[in-house]
Amino acid sequence: MKVIVYTDGASRGNPGHGGYGAVLRYISPSGKEHVLELSCGYERTTNNRMELMGVIAALEALKRPCEVELHSDSQYVVNAFNKNWIAGWQARGWKTAAKKPVKNPDLWKRLIAAKEPHDVTFLWVKGHAGHKYNERCDELATVAADKGPRIVDTGFVEGDAD
Repeated sequence: MKVIVYTDGASRGNPGHGGYGAVLRYISPSGKEHVLELSCGYERTTNNRMELMGVIAALEALKRPCEVELHSDSQYVVNAFNKNWIAGWQARGWKTAAKKPVKNPDLWKRLIAAKEPHDVTFLWVKGHAGHKYNERCDELATVAADKGPRIVDTGFVEGDAD
C-alpha cells in the first residue's frame, strides 16, 4: 500500500505557540483517492519540534506497514534521514558531530519508532512555493498554532530553541 504524505510545522516565536499539519493521500486499487488531514496546536514549542510532530503524527496514523513517500519542507527532517545524520547521532549517544547534545531526542526516538514498520522515502519540497499539499499543510499548522485548541508540548525544554 503506497501512501503519499505531506507535512509542515509552524511556531509563532521560537519558542512560542505552534502547530503541525499533515496530509495523507492514498489511491485505492479502484482509483479512488482517500485523503486524511491531521493537525494539532501546542502552547509552547519550537518550529523544528512541530516539523517533527507532523511527520510523527502522519506515520503513527498508518494502521499497517506502508510504502510512504514523505514530502517535507524541513531540511532538518529530510537531511536527518537522507544524509544519515540519525545513525551518527545514535552511534555517538545522541550527540552531534560537534559533541553537543542532539536537540529534540524525544521526538527523534518517537519518529524512528513510528517509521520502523514502513518503507519511507523522504523528499524535500520547497516551502511557500505554491505546492498544493505543502500549502495545505502550512495552513493546517498555522491555524492550529494560532487558533488552537493547543496542548502542552511535554518534551519541550526551555532554552532549547532551534
